[in-house]
Parts: sequence; structure tokens; C-alpha cells
Amino acid sequence: MITISLCLIVKDEEDVLARCLDSVKAAVDEIVIVDTGSTDATKSIAASYTDRIYDFAWIDDFAAARNFAFSKATSSHILWLDADDVFLEPDLEKLLALKASLAPEVDTVSMAYHLAKDEYGTVTSSLRRNRLVKRARGFRWIGAVHEYLEVYGQSLSSDAAVTHASLRHDSDRNLRIYEQRLAKGEKFGPRDLFYYANELNDHARYEQAVLYYSRFLLTGEGWVEDNIAACGKASDCYSSLGASDLALEYALRSFRYGPPRPEFCCRIGYWHLQRDAYETAAYWYEAALNAPKLDQAWSLQNKSCATWLPHLQLCVCYDKMGDRERAYAHNERAREYRPNDASVLHNKTYLEGVLERPGDATASESAAQAEVSR
Repeated sequence: MITISLCLIVKDEEDVLARCLDSVKAAVDEIVIVDTGSTDATKSIAASYTDRIYDFAWIDDFAAARNFAFSKATSSHILWLDADDVFLEPDLEKLLALKASLAPEVDTVSMAYHLAKDEYGTVTSSLRRNRLVKRARGFRWIGAVHEYLEVYGQSLSSDAAVTHASLRHDSDRNLRIYEQRLAKGEKFGPRDLFYYANELNDHARYEQAVLYYSRFLLTGEGWVEDNIAACGKASDCYSSLGASDLALEYALRSFRYGPPRPEFCCRIGYWHLQRDAYETAAYWYEAALNAPKLDQAWSLQNKSCATWLPHLQLCVCYDKMGDRERAYAHNERAREYRPNDASVLHNKTYLEGVLERPGDATASESAAQAEVSR
């Protein structure tokens, strides 16, 4: 059986650290905590779990801090988390099973990273990350901000998942780091162009964000998943700026990099729905439902665009076209995912009525205005 060193870098995490460590301590043999300057009770909390606590002077470089943490690990394998991550009980059981059965030739194990859930507990946003790696490989973290673990060799996709359960976030931290680097005259490579654009987007600086998304795409050197994501984010920026035609252009541009994704089909469908082009909108929402499934995707996935949202919008489209039977069928499919959704229930009541007594009413306008979640 392998042994596992859990490595975390922390700063002022007193409100979440114990929750994180309690969720995973049964599966790890060693806990390594690297503190980058806490002024709260973080280190005293950490001390109740481990004596492997180290200080690291913060130098605006996440990769440097993570590499330092990895250098202190002594087990055969290293698992990394952030302090606001947790293993839910079913995933802890999967991690324990993985620990007992992992083949010696496997160098790196990826796990789903669940970023958001809806009110029904259904995961709505997730991606995959390399989480557990063989220490002897000496894998290194790359990048001062939005760092990534550079791995190679034989990999395994685990069914265990890590859940992000943040209580707070320093929303300006990464943007400050990027802008300090720019002020020093640093020239950004493709990856930094993309993530700097993301920070600008998150801060509603949309005009600057689309400029950097464009610069990123023009390099022609981006990872394909980042290229696709940049198209979607630029499309959202233009929507926020009221430039709907440019929003459509960037949604369509995503098709340069791979098959249509549900998120982009929904964006295009919504563009046509806003213009009362119901048949065209329905085509794109059907395409969202029929798009290739990406269950092991490494990029961020908005799962609503492949499940309930297209069905809800198809209900609107078919109702507008006078096909109430198909509208009702799609609303019922949406209700399978969101049984208590107000728009779904409104449509159900309305359609059950008009299917018996045809009238001039139309399906919920709130449903028709359901834009793709960003």
C-alpha cells in the first residue's frame, strides 16, 4: 500500500483548516502545512494535527510555496489541497480504496474538482486536477499565479472528488500580483495572458478583459481547453458590454478548437431566442443536449447547459411555435432536474391548462430570459 503526504499552503485559514483536515486525515500518513504569514489561529489549529509546520516568506509566487511544501513531504505519494477544500464522506471512502489498490506504475492520479452545486445538491460546475502524485518523480509546480502541476508518465482518472467549500476569498490578490508583474515590465506568455484576462473579467473590467482574451488567442499557443474557455468568457464580456453580435462571434469562434460544447450551443440558442427566431433557437438547444459528453473534462464545465437549461428553453421555443405537446415534454425533462423550480412549475400549470383548453397564453417569460450562467 502507498503512503500519502498531504501538503497545504495556508494563510489566515482558521475558519476552514480544521474542516479540511478532518475530512481527509483518515487517508493520509503525514500532514505538511506551509504557512505564508498567518496572523490568526491557523498555525495553532494546524499544530493539533501535525508537527510538520513550516514558515515560508510570501513572494507573490504560489508555485514557489507549493514546491516548498512538496519538498518537505516524506511519503511515497503527495496529495495536495487548499484549506477550503474537503473530501465528502463518499469521496474519502474512494480515496481510501485508491490508497489500498493504486498500482506502482501509476505516476499521477487526477480527481474531479467540484466547484459549485445547486440547491438540490447537484454538481453544476467542475473540472479535473492532478491531485495525487508519486513523490519520487519530483513533479514541480509552474506559475506564480494560477499555478499548475507539471506531470508526465502513467496517469489514472479516479472517481474520487474534491469539493471546494470556500467561505471567503481575497478577490483582489491575484489581480494585484499580475498588475505588479506588468508594472515591472514583464511580458506575459499565453497562459498568463489568459488568466490575467480572467481576473479582469472577474472584476468587471470587460473591455480590458476582451483585449487580453484576444491577445491570448492570437498567440496560437494556448492549451485547447483554455482557447475554448477564452471564447466563452470573451462572449460573456461582450454580452455584458451590450455588444451582442460580438458575443455571438466569439461563441461561434469556439468551434475552431473542437466539437460544439453545450455551453456554446446554449449561448447561440439564447442569442436567437432574444430575436424571436424560435426554430433556430430550438436547433441550438437541441444541439446542446446532443453535444458530446465530457465527463472526464479537464476544463471548467457548466453542467446546467447539458441538462435542465436546454429543456427549459426548448419548452419556451416549442410553446412559441405552437407545439404545446413538445413544450410540455421538455418542461417535464427540466422538472426531473429541478422539481421545485418556479419557472418549471409555472410552465407545468400553464401547459396542463392549455393542452385541455387552448388559449393565447405563452410559457413563462422568466424561462425565456434564462441566460447561460457565467
